[in-house]
Amino acid sequence: MTTPVTPVLREMRWWDIDPVLELEKDLFPEDAWSRGMFWSELAHSRGPEATRRYVVAEEGGRIVGYAGLASAGELADVQTIAVARDHWGTGLGATLLTELLRAATAFECAEVMLECRIDNIRAQKLYERFGFEAIGFRRGYYQPGNVDALVMRLTDPSTSVRGTEING
Repeated sequence: MTTPVTPVLREMRWWDIDPVLELEKDLFPEDAWSRGMFWSELAHSRGPEATRRYVVAEEGGRIVGYAGLASAGELADVQTIAVARDHWGTGLGATLLTELLRAATAFECAEVMLECRIDNIRAQKLYERFGFEAIGFRRGYYQPGNVDALVMRLTDPSTSVRGTEING
């Protein structure tokens, strides 16, 4: 019997966009990001003026998850978190979120915001475990499906990172 391979997190680079898009279209068929959206985000993720942090989770040469965060002053926004269906329930989402909260702390952000599909209860439970609280709704946020978003906020991401034990 072979030992399962644990996904390894690394910085997302331009050559990851095509495999990330495949996963994006599988997981979010109605409101998938475009190639241009990923290019735009990655353009702000390197160098001393970087305001973005994007990572991929790779296992055996395959991207099985990805996540991104944008920062502006003392506020960060979780842009995206995605985990391949065959890795749901493995803790990979928590590992990706932990990395984003580390980035928010490094960017010296006091708060982290996010929008989550109102029908994505699994993701909402993950965010709640990390201390995010629901603070409102954005009606029709996800298009073209016209699905509402739950707006969630975490104050002091550094506390959440320190208080969460994650393997990987």
